[in-house]
Amino acid sequence: MNLWDPHAGLALGAVLLTSFVLGMVHGVTPDEHTWPITFSYAIGSYSTRKGLTAGLIFSLAFTLQRALASELAYLGLDRWFTVGPRVDYAVYLVVGAVMVLAGWHIARGRHWHLFGSHALSAARRGEMQDPRPWMPAVHGFIAGWGFGAFAVIIYTVLAPSMSGAATAWLPGALFGLGTTAVQAGAGGLFGWAAGRMHLPERAVRQVALATAGQTLTWGGVCFVGGGLLGLLLPGVAGLTLATHVHVHNLAHVGLPMVLVMASVMGIGVTTLVRATRAALRQNRVAASTAPA
Repeated sequence: MNLWDPHAGLALGAVLLTSFVLGMVHGVTPDEHTWPITFSYAIGSYSTRKGLTAGLIFSLAFTLQRALASELAYLGLDRWFTVGPRVDYAVYLVVGAVMVLAGWHIARGRHWHLFGSHALSAARRGEMQDPRPWMPAVHGFIAGWGFGAFAVIIYTVLAPSMSGAATAWLPGALFGLGTTAVQAGAGGLFGWAAGRMHLPERAVRQVALATAGQTLTWGGVCFVGGGLLGLLLPGVAGLTLATHVHVHNLAHVGLPMVLVMASVMGIGVTTLVRATRAALRQNRVAASTAPA
């Protein structure tokens, strides 16, 4: 099985297996179309079960998109290939805008206290609300239109290898299911982590929503900025540094990796740690001042 550069004309079983395993690799490696969204909604769910559900909803919507695009590619309706990376930059704009709107929803549209202790204070006062189940589904379907190495393989090699239009959607669907197998588990892990903060249940919710709101809002701003940079200065946005790792999404460090690290590590994890520490301090103060 050649996951780096599979050739056309593979047997049916090889096409489907390659599609599924590629999807799993896509789910594991840092990907700007999956990780920031899964992290945000799973953390915001603050439980293992809800986190797994959020990851599952996002990934199944992503699977639906990939199955549809696989069918379109087989039918020759894949004109977006002619504009190359510009598709990704346009998707960044849309995904970023939806992320900001999702963060606005969590803040109830009235309070933008999404920095540090202000975010925690807003959550404690009940000014934040849980993300709705349909929100990761919308994100999953939109993000699926992103254009990268995995999409090129599915649309130009594996989908055309199918015997007819009736089965041409299967490579995209299997790829999406492979991603789902990983992302649903990752969502459950993020949700589990959010629920293991050694804090009262109410405080866990405060920290989780503050983290989700900030990651979605400012991560969305990063995505919009990345999309604008790509559309206005494609030469700059296209700069990459080769890592010599023979795995897609890890072979080069460029704008996609920067967006993942900025959203998940720079904003999400930093906010989670800071908000957790603030909540622990407040919990200790409350315990010390409580009447004996």
